[in-house]
Amino acid sequence: MARPALEVADIFRAFGPAWRLAQHGHLSLGQLKVMSAIEQCRTAALGGHVLRCEACEQIDISYNSCRNRHCPKCQARAAQRWLEARQADLLPVEYYHVVFTLPAPISAFAYTNKALVYRLLFEVAAETLLTIAADPKHLGATIGATLVLHTWGSAMTHHPHVHGIVPGGGLSADGQRWIACRRGFFLPVRVLSRLFRRRFLEELAKAHHAGVLRFFGEFAPLAQMAAFLRWLAPLRTSEWVVYAKRPFAGPEAVLAYLSRYTHRVAISNRRLVSLDAGSVSFRWKDYRAKGRTRHKTMTLTAEEFMRRFLLHVLPCGFHRIRHYGLLANAGRRQHLAHARELLVATPPDDPRAIAVEPAAALSTTPTAGFVCRCCGSVMRVIETFARGATIRAPPLHGATS
Repeated sequence: MARPALEVADIFRAFGPAWRLAQHGHLSLGQLKVMSAIEQCRTAALGGHVLRCEACEQIDISYNSCRNRHCPKCQARAAQRWLEARQADLLPVEYYHVVFTLPAPISAFAYTNKALVYRLLFEVAAETLLTIAADPKHLGATIGATLVLHTWGSAMTHHPHVHGIVPGGGLSADGQRWIACRRGFFLPVRVLSRLFRRRFLEELAKAHHAGVLRFFGEFAPLAQMAAFLRWLAPLRTSEWVVYAKRPFAGPEAVLAYLSRYTHRVAISNRRLVSLDAGSVSFRWKDYRAKGRTRHKTMTLTAEEFMRRFLLHVLPCGFHRIRHYGLLANAGRRQHLAHARELLVATPPDDPRAIAVEPAAALSTTPTAGFVCRCCGSVMRVIETFARGATIRAPPLHGATS
């Protein structure tokens, strides 16, 4: 794949050093690490290897990736590995896409309480799905869900929400039947929204009572419990956005969707348009507009672009993909095997065969790790160099590994 004309790394390398000095004391260690990783990704600073084509003897130098989960260049392979592991989890049922979104006031407040608010977003969204699905008035079954956290809007503003991928059905209370959703309908979103709103505000009030919330700037007065409860009052009656999309068109569509969402970062390199005189232009989608006017171009200063990008650095060790119910790690294998028995289905033969053409699936020829850009033949690693080492001239054609 050809390198994009402009990358996030180019912006960080050009303007990051000066901005770090200007923001001294205001950037977290996690944000500084992300900046450093993106700047050094696929450069000599991280080391690499020398490749030679077996056919035309073309020499190429490849640098190592940073593998930081916030780096736009390092997510494709990570997503592929994750999808290979998830292939075996698919069931022959409809799958639904459910989204839980925090209202704007809580989104603004969440920035200084990321770990706690993001955790509550996961836990309350999962609890809401499992509770309503278990209610006999709706589905009366134990379901499973995979939730993926996104913290950004299209313009890189702070907009925390979770995307849920949910099988259209679940196990009965006695575990002896598979109860399927009504075709084309999962659960009533208004009921989901009301329970999600109530439970989230209850947990937020408990967190305040326990003294684990932090308040800065305009939110400093909310440190008093009475003021905090007054601030929450309008949120108890406002509409919280929860919606469910139409079911996916089969397991392959589920995997295609997951490949786009699970390892996404705040902005991809493909959306960058230009970098001119300290300003960055990028494409974004205005969801309030309709038709062709929805796709627009936004221009920010490089400093504002970096600030917005770093808004979405996750707390250290925070998992942004989580599984609940039947898909929870503790009993996923047993639950899915039982569900397949009830559905009279068999697990996939090869967990690594993901949405491929039939001919490709039957092929036994291994895919080459490195392919020559000149002739398409296999390239072999003939030399490696450590991170920080000076890059020497390419070795002679007669060199060996």
